[in-house]
Amino acid sequence: MSYATEPTFQHGSAPRVGVLLVNLGTPDAPQTDAVRRYLAEFLSDPRVVEIPRALWLPILHGIILRVRPAKSAAKYASVWTPEGSPLAVWTRKQATLLQGYLGERGEQVVVSWAMRYGRPDMAGALDQLKQQGCDRILVLPMYPQYSGTTTASVWDGLSDWCATQRNLPEIRFVKQHHDDAAYIDALAARVTEFWQREGRGDHLLLSFHGVPERTLHLGDPYHCQCLKTGRLLRERLGLNKDQMSLSFQSRFGKAKWLEPYTEATLKALAKRGVKHLQVFCPGFPADCLETLEEIAIEGRHDFLQAGGQRYDHIPCLNDHPAWIRALVDIVQRHVAGWPTRREQQPRPAELEGQRLQALAMGAKA
Repeated sequence: MSYATEPTFQHGSAPRVGVLLVNLGTPDAPQTDAVRRYLAEFLSDPRVVEIPRALWLPILHGIILRVRPAKSAAKYASVWTPEGSPLAVWTRKQATLLQGYLGERGEQVVVSWAMRYGRPDMAGALDQLKQQGCDRILVLPMYPQYSGTTTASVWDGLSDWCATQRNLPEIRFVKQHHDDAAYIDALAARVTEFWQREGRGDHLLLSFHGVPERTLHLGDPYHCQCLKTGRLLRERLGLNKDQMSLSFQSRFGKAKWLEPYTEATLKALAKRGVKHLQVFCPGFPADCLETLEEIAIEGRHDFLQAGGQRYDHIPCLNDHPAWIRALVDIVQRHVAGWPTRREQQPRPAELEGQRLQALAMGAKA
């Protein structure tokens, strides 16, 4: 097996620490061909669809990739921005802000970002970090709640890249941060500020991305972590159980997924007499197709058609300062012990002085 060519080694260079934010993915453009390429990669991952390949791949390539890309492209077009895909735009901004906030705290790290599916891809981002001299890399999946369908797939992508490397960097990996105090504070700050600006509704619905129910019974902690995030946020906001509820969106296929489903919950709340509903998606750190189209557009239609009168989509964390500070806290905890501060980095002249001193001591001995 051949391995990737290693960057040229610079003698006397100080070790550097890299941080890689990894989000799910997005097509390059809101066009059918681009969406087809993206969905082919995404839905081919056995972490995402746990159906035997011999059964699933003919369905994927023979039916789904012939029908779904055009419909999905139209949905992407409805939320696309002049800067590109909302998910890519926000993830890039988060990486840029994280670099700056860490620098303000004296942390000398290199922050980059990538997508598990699509571009920029993980392998390319990891290669760039190595090229910049990073021999210690922290990988931070942008999924607060752990799931084998998402977080574990990032680990798979990391492992695939490691298999191509001759000289491996030291790696650390953030598994989850669903109950991190700063994360909960950031969620609460986003909701509270929205209330201060737009008024508080009759009910707050937290919508998380759904996964097949069988994953819960097979040991995936995602469902439990979503419930814990919801409980902590409700307590932080001072709401009782009647003022807030939780649901799961984005069901795909005919199998039973985690319940209650968001679409059904929206209709049920309207029929129950909720006139002003506000929906927030704590599991999505950045606004994307699932929040801007499925929740903000389709969800609004479902609620109003069922008899509701006012519907608000509360934006995701995006570039909220409290969220960036939460990311800083998470990164600092996980890079503890690594040489991230400038004063910890010996200069080449100091290294040479230490070498000569050691030689002199050896001669005296």
